[in-house]
Amino acid sequence: MMEENTKMIVLNGTNYHLWKGKMKDLLFVKKMYFPVFTSQKPDSMSEEDWNFEHQQMCGFIRKIIEDNVYNHIANETHVRTLWEKIKSLYPSKSGNNKLYLLNYLMNLRYRESSSISDHLNEFQGLLDQLFGMGIKFDDEVLGLWLLNTLPESWETFRVSITNSAPNGVISLQAAKSGALNEEMRRKAQGSSSQSEVFVTENRERSQKKEPKGGREKSRSKSKSRYKNVECHYCHKIGHIQRNYFLWKKENKGKKVNLVSDESMWIVDSGATLHVTTRKEFFTSYTFGDFGVLKIGNDGVSKVIGVGDVCLQTNMGMQLLLRRVNHAPDVHFNLISVQILEDGGYDTHFGSGKWKLTKGNLVVAKGEEISKLFWTKAMVAKDNVNAMDMEASLWHRKLSHISEKGLNCLAKNDVLQGLKSAELEKCSHCMAGKQTRVSFKKHPPSRKSELLPLVHPDVCGPLKEKSFSGALYFVTFIDDCSRKLWVYVFQRKDQVLERFKQFHALVERQSGKKLKHIHTDNGGEYCGPFDVYCKQHGIAHEKTPPKTPQLNGLVERMNRTLLETVRCMLSDAKLPKHFWGEALYTAVHVINLTPTVILNSEVPDKIWFGKNASYDHLRVFGCKAFVHIPRDERSKLDAKTRQCIFIGYDEDEFGYRFYDPVEKKLVRSRDVQFMEDQTIEDIDKVEKTTPEKDRNLTDVDPMRLPIHNLDNVDGSVQPGEQHDDVDDQ
Repeated sequence: MMEENTKMIVLNGTNYHLWKGKMKDLLFVKKMYFPVFTSQKPDSMSEEDWNFEHQQMCGFIRKIIEDNVYNHIANETHVRTLWEKIKSLYPSKSGNNKLYLLNYLMNLRYRESSSISDHLNEFQGLLDQLFGMGIKFDDEVLGLWLLNTLPESWETFRVSITNSAPNGVISLQAAKSGALNEEMRRKAQGSSSQSEVFVTENRERSQKKEPKGGREKSRSKSKSRYKNVECHYCHKIGHIQRNYFLWKKENKGKKVNLVSDESMWIVDSGATLHVTTRKEFFTSYTFGDFGVLKIGNDGVSKVIGVGDVCLQTNMGMQLLLRRVNHAPDVHFNLISVQILEDGGYDTHFGSGKWKLTKGNLVVAKGEEISKLFWTKAMVAKDNVNAMDMEASLWHRKLSHISEKGLNCLAKNDVLQGLKSAELEKCSHCMAGKQTRVSFKKHPPSRKSELLPLVHPDVCGPLKEKSFSGALYFVTFIDDCSRKLWVYVFQRKDQVLERFKQFHALVERQSGKKLKHIHTDNGGEYCGPFDVYCKQHGIAHEKTPPKTPQLNGLVERMNRTLLETVRCMLSDAKLPKHFWGEALYTAVHVINLTPTVILNSEVPDKIWFGKNASYDHLRVFGCKAFVHIPRDERSKLDAKTRQCIFIGYDEDEFGYRFYDPVEKKLVRSRDVQFMEDQTIEDIDKVEKTTPEKDRNLTDVDPMRLPIHNLDNVDGSVQPGEQHDDVDDQ
C-alpha cells in the first residue's frame, strides 16, 4: 500500500493547487484518504494503530515534498494537521490574493517561444486557483478569454474558430482543442510564427519551393480557410491582405529599402531582445561578450555590447529602450514587444497596423509591410552619445589621461571599443591640473639604451599622512624608456633604503647595470648615499644648489603625479589620506601611457620589450562587488562585499580594494565593477570621512613595480623639509 508512485509531482512551493488535486487522487486510489479527511478514530481501531497510521501517512506525504516546504512540516505527526498546515502556506481567500490572480490572468499572453500546452496549463492553473477562492466564470467567457491571450500571428486561427462555432458559442474545451490542433498543424507544415520571421529576416529566403501540385493544393486550402474573411486592403471577402496580388505588387522591394534605412525598426511580438546594428545609437554602453543571435537558418551574429537607446518616435514621443543588444552583423533594428509590455506599455495589432500606448497616450505607430510590422523612429539628438561616454570612461580608467594620449592609444587599437576620442572639459582635471601658461623649453633628449642614466627626486613632506603614515615619496625615471618607479616612506633618511630596493629590482629586470644617476643637491643624497654609489660603481651627478630646473624631468613628473592624484581623489570622492593608493595607481597607468619623446610608444613596452595590455584597467575609487571566499563565510552569509577599488595586485587580473564597512584591505580577482558609482553609493556606509586604518598599508606589487613598505613608527624630523613641486 505504501508503494511510491513515481509519476506523482513533487510539491515545490509554486505548484500547490496542481499538487493538491493530484495528491487527493493518489490518496483515494491507494485507499489512504481516511486519516487525512476524517477527524475521528474508527471504533474498531486501537489508539496505537491510529497513531501509527497517522505517522505512516505523514511520512508518505513528506516523501513527495521538496526541502523548502518540508522544513515547515518536519515535526508533524498527525496527518490531518500536516495537511491543513500545508494549506495555510499558500494563498488564502483574501481580496488581495483574488485581485492579484485576476490581474495575472488578465495580463497573461502566449509567448511563442514556448509550447501551447504549457500556456494552456498555466491558464487552467490560474482558473483552478480562482475557483478554489470562490470565483467562477461562464464557460463561453473562458473560451473567448483564452483566444484573447493568443498573439497576432494567431489571428487567422481566431477568425476561423469564431466563425465556425455553433450558434457563435465557443466553449473553453473547444478553444483548447482548437489551439492544440493549430499547433500540431503548424508543426506539421513547418509554418513559422511572426517572431520566427523576424529572426530569419526574410521568410521567403528560408522557405523551399514546393512542387506545383503542392502549391495548387495549398491554394485550395487557403481559399476555403479565408472564405469568410475580409481583406484589409481591398475590403473584399475571400482572402487576406498579405496574399492579395495588388498589395504584393505595391509593396515589392519595400522591405529591402526598409532594412537599409537606419530609422526603421521591426516590431516583433515574439522576440525577447531589443537589437540594433549601430553603436552610435546608444546613450549608455557596456562592451563585452554577450553571446550570439541566430540569423536565418544557419547564421549567427555575435553580441558585442549592451546598453540603452533613446528613440524619438513617429508620434513625437521619446521611447527609452533598455538593454539593447549591439549585433554588428545583423542588418536590421528590432524592438521586442514583450519587453515593452513588461515595462508597462500596451501594444495593439490589427488591420495591418501597430500601435504602442501607455495609458491614454499613443507613443508610436507602425504598419505591416512584407509580412513584418515596421515603425519609424529616430535616435533622440539631445541624449549623450555612447562613443563620447566610452571615451570619458577610458579617460577615467587611465587616471585622467590627456586627450592626445587617449587618441594615441585609440589609434593603436589597444582600447577595446574605442577608435577615437574627443573629450569635454573635465572638472576633476581642472581641479587637479590647471597651471599657468608654460615658458618655451629646449627640445628634450634621451639615452638610447636602458639604465645608463636614472633621474631620482624626493617630494614632500605632504600635509596629509597616508594610511601607513608616509609623508614623502621618491620617484625614479629611466632616461631611455621613461619608465617610472615610486616608493613612499615616512622619513627622508629612508631614501637610501628605497634606492637599494630600486637598484636591485631594475638590474634584475633589465639584465643591465645602472651606470649614472642625476639628482638635485638635497641632503638625502649626501653621506651614506654617496658611499653606496661609489661602492657599486654608480656615477652620481648633482645639480648646483637652488637650480631645480636642471633636474626638470623628474621634477615635472612629480608635479604630474600630484596633479593626477588630485584628479583621481576628486573623481572618486575619497579623502586625502588615500593619496598613497592613488599614487601607485597613477604610476601604473603612466607607465602604460604614450610619451611624445618615445614617438608615442609607452614606457612599459620599451622596458619589457612587449606590448602592454589595457583590458584590466578600472576607474580608481569605483564601487565593486568582491566575492567572499567560502572559508570566510558561513552557508547563510552573503557571498559578496561592497568595496572601493584602490589599485592593482601582483598581476593584471588581481585587484586591491578597501572595505569601508570593515575598514580593511581586500585583495581579489573575483569581482564585479560598478564604474559609474563611488563610495557614496555603497549601502550601509556612514557618510563620514573613513578613518585611517593600520590594516591598510601603502603596498604595491613588484610587477608595477612599486614596492611594499614597512610600517615604520616615527614622525617628520623637526626642521626637515624638501622643496615641493612647483605648481605653476
